[in-house]
Formats: sequence, C-alpha cells, structure tokens
Amino acid sequence: MPEVAAPIARLINELAKLPGIGLKTAQRLAFHLLKAGPGEAEALAAAISEVKEKLTTCRECSNVTEADLCAYCADAGRDRSTVCVVESPTNVLVIEKTREYRGLYHVLHGAISPIAGRGPESLSLDPLLARVRGGGVREVIVATSPTVEGETTALYLSKILKPLGVRVTRPAVGLPVGADLEFTDEVTMAKALGGRQEV
Repeated sequence: MPEVAAPIARLINELAKLPGIGLKTAQRLAFHLLKAGPGEAEALAAAISEVKEKLTTCRECSNVTEADLCAYCADAGRDRSTVCVVESPTNVLVIEKTREYRGLYHVLHGAISPIAGRGPESLSLDPLLARVRGGGVREVIVATSPTVEGETTALYLSKILKPLGVRVTRPAVGLPVGADLEFTDEVTMAKALGGRQEV
C-alpha cells in the first residue's frame, strides 16, 4: 500500500480485519470516515464502545442481550417446547425474518471444526443441555450451516440430545427457490433428491 499517514493506515488495517471487508473496502471506509464530520465518527466510536460494554449473553440461550434474558427467552408467548439451535446470533435474525418460527433459540457461538482446533468444549452447550434436562422441551431443531463443520456439529448434538428423550430435527436442505439446476453443486442436488416430497 502506498504511504499514508500512520493514523489512516492503522484505521485501514483495523477495518480490514472485519469479516467481509477487504483492503479496498477498508480504504474506502477509512477515507469516508476521514471526510465525515466529527459527530459521525464519534457516533460510530460510541456505538462500538456501547456494544462492547453493555452487551452480554442470555443465561438461557446464549444469544446476545442487554439483560439477563434475551427478548425471545423473556417472551412468555413463545413455544417453550421447541428450541432451534444456531451457530451465531445473526442466524436468529435470519430465522425471525421468516415469521414462521415461534419457539425458543440456543446460540452455540461457533461450530465443531477439528481443523481449526474447535471441539465441542468451545461451544455453548451447557445451557442447552440444562434446558433439555429441565423438561418441557420436546424438539430441538439443529439449524447449523450445511457445511462440513455444521454437519459435524449437528451429528454431535444429535448424539448427546437423543438419549435425553427429545426429538432432534434438521431443517430441509436442497435447491433454493429460483435456482437454475445447471449451477447446482452435487451435494446440494443429492440433498434435494433425498428430501423430495410428493406433488
């Protein structure tokens, strides 16, 4: 990278560490912040500080929250017999956008990945097991990603949850709506054929 003032170079380097932000995007963001008024930059810095200072994890589901219980666990109107297990808090938002699911959640904060050195002990499993053992949970939906890590995590969860007398399910995996078969990979096609339904 050509020579730039040290503070802007540091900002570019920090922004480039964020997921999905490459060097060019980091440069654009850094120079945008440089041009922005002091109030805008200070508001961004304050928002980042507030997230780090005020947020914690829900004692029931490990989702991100400001309180002891997240909004989902505190909602008495949600179905407490079903728990949807996801890898990250962002997955909760995706499921909520469907407006189809009314149960509770559990956030693992990752997935099992032996290559990356992450085993079951690195996941938030204890609160999930305590909730299932406490009774009332009839089904656990394991909504981990359809990746090697997500599948490994799903198999592990199934192995430890089924002996507790709970139904363990997985969301259907297959062809996305509007997809062209020509661009579908073999694994997705195999899953779609295996999960076919009568028309």
